[in-house]
Amino acid sequence: MPSPIDPSVIETSNAARARDHAADFASLGERLARRGLDIEALTAKVSAFTVAVPSWGVGTGGTRFARFPGRGEPRGIFEKLDDCGVIQALGRATPAVSLHIPWDKADPAELKDRAAALGLSFDAMNSNTFQDHPSDPRQPLSYKYGSLSHADPAVRAQAVEHNLETIAIGEAIGSKAITVWIADGSNFAGQSDLSRAFERYLDSMKAIYAGLPADWRIFSEHKMYEPAFYSTVVSDWGTSYMTAQELGPKAFCLVDLGHHAPNVNIEQIVARLIRASKLGGFHFNDSKYGDDDLDAGSIDPFRLFLVFNELVGAGDALERLYPAHMIDQSHNVTDPIESLIRSADEIRRAYAQALLVDRIALSGHQDGNDPLMASEVLKSAFRTDVGPILAEARLRAGGALDPIAAYRASGYREAAAAERPAVPGSGGGIV
Repeated sequence: MPSPIDPSVIETSNAARARDHAADFASLGERLARRGLDIEALTAKVSAFTVAVPSWGVGTGGTRFARFPGRGEPRGIFEKLDDCGVIQALGRATPAVSLHIPWDKADPAELKDRAAALGLSFDAMNSNTFQDHPSDPRQPLSYKYGSLSHADPAVRAQAVEHNLETIAIGEAIGSKAITVWIADGSNFAGQSDLSRAFERYLDSMKAIYAGLPADWRIFSEHKMYEPAFYSTVVSDWGTSYMTAQELGPKAFCLVDLGHHAPNVNIEQIVARLIRASKLGGFHFNDSKYGDDDLDAGSIDPFRLFLVFNELVGAGDALERLYPAHMIDQSHNVTDPIESLIRSADEIRRAYAQALLVDRIALSGHQDGNDPLMASEVLKSAFRTDVGPILAEARLRAGGALDPIAAYRASGYREAAAAERPAVPGSGGGIV
């Protein structure tokens, strides 16, 4: 099938910006050279760094109060893939899509064909036992009181089987990992036996682990609270680490930037998990108060940079882990395609800035107990405008120098709105 974006749109957009971009790239190259940095080597590294987009992210999100649908929302997985193809065509940083089952269940051969036609592949799979699926004959039982840790063995068995089915679908489409996040927990003290619930969860995860293909990994994702507000079975990175250790060498921890207690030092958690060889990957987003699922880098870009500072600084220890990178956002007031394009760019920006850190100088200031100068080394990298490097990486891959401007010029959203029926709004559970 043809690209969702007419290549001439990108060509026209780039032609209008080519001269200014070339000047900016050359100027940055000169400034970086004075610091002993090669802009060509940096551009190559940035070009090689990619992040997966979530299939569900191309639809409009919502809150616990209400959901306000956007124009031209995708009605199923194949239209979701079309939207993901747009993001990749313009930004050239998101060649893989992460699916959610059963939301995205479809014939694997058709999924592979559509993805290949759009220049896409599939990243880690995501199971779903945090809501009921009355239309799915394979999940007739309710997860209201839990799933993998449920007191009823029949519900646990159903949840395990769903995860195994998700793995089977993923294997058929070329995925190599599954992320398991559960909403299990309690809202009242005494509602659940905290120790027994965790033991049941571990037993269920061991059953899923036993069903992993030889070349697959499983990621345990933690979250401090919500929807359970008194206790959550997998509430923190320590619990996730215990799980990964007990399961075995194919089990790792996944870090969602919004799933921690307020003011937690996430970059330190990342450093610990790298040392333990259990960092499996990330769900990138941003937050102000909790699990806000805002655009990556939109609130605290310095924290995102500090996370990447730890990743880049880990060197070979990180390379051996090859962590999976994915965006996980909820777009309530923006066009999801624009938000995902920008977030992928911001994630690459943080990576590029981390590549600029003078690690020899930083180590010297750290060992010399010079906190101000150590901080200045990081700030110097963070303050550097690496935009021309990001733009050049897109340009060389066939993308747009200004992907959001090109997207708006393409008229894709208007065309999608004309083809896809409007979806009515919906209320939440709180009044």
